[in-house]
Amino acid sequence: MAAAPPDNDVLWARGIVKSHHGTPALRGVSLGVREGEVLAVTGPRGSGKSTLLGCLSALLPVDEGEVWFNSAPVHTLGRAGRERLRRDRFGFVGSEPHLVPELTARENVALPLLLAGAGGKAAHSAADEWLDRLDIGDLAKVRPDRLVQSQRQRIAVARALAPLPPVVFADDPTAPLHRETAEQVLRILTSAARSHQLTLVLATHDPELVRYADRAVALVDGRLTGPAAPVPRGPAAPGQAGVTAVPAAGR
Repeated sequence: MAAAPPDNDVLWARGIVKSHHGTPALRGVSLGVREGEVLAVTGPRGSGKSTLLGCLSALLPVDEGEVWFNSAPVHTLGRAGRERLRRDRFGFVGSEPHLVPELTARENVALPLLLAGAGGKAAHSAADEWLDRLDIGDLAKVRPDRLVQSQRQRIAVARALAPLPPVVFADDPTAPLHRETAEQVLRILTSAARSHQLTLVLATHDPELVRYADRAVALVDGRLTGPAAPVPRGPAAPGQAGVTAVPAAGR
């Protein structure tokens, strides 16, 4: 009988194999993600980071292997089950914001809360709080086509965090941002995860951003180079500084 996932791992994968059109992307990847931690997945472009996040987040079915969330199997779910899991339990930020163009910034952030059954007043209040925290509260009534890329990306981060999902997946979320803005957005993202005990899985090819994580693991050619290792902390670790709680509206 296969071993059960460890109790303190909110996500657990064993022997994941995944190919895209016959080209191997993951070659037997196994790892665990602890509840409430920030885990960075590093590696060069094309190493399999996005595919790994896709498999862990139920976006992609695995070809071989197992994926577990809170000790429940994900790899056995059909398409409808995976979609329900992503909608109800996961948040996602990619390198592109993928906002609904007809909706304002506030409406885009409130959308997942409304889909989850929150009332309009509560959903829009939570949206405003997260937009304020990301320093774009004054853009709440503006549609995406009138915003620059960095502003749209902040809206995407707010949208992922507003429902306070147990796990947030961030696939190179600062790729379209300048260094100063990228640092600010990632600091807010990791601080929010820690202050609300959310699990954050962050994929990045930028070694400078790994310091915001608790542990890091490296992928090369679809294989892990070793087990996840703690990220060294200085006297004022960027991911720990300035952590403030945000009202838990919409959870």
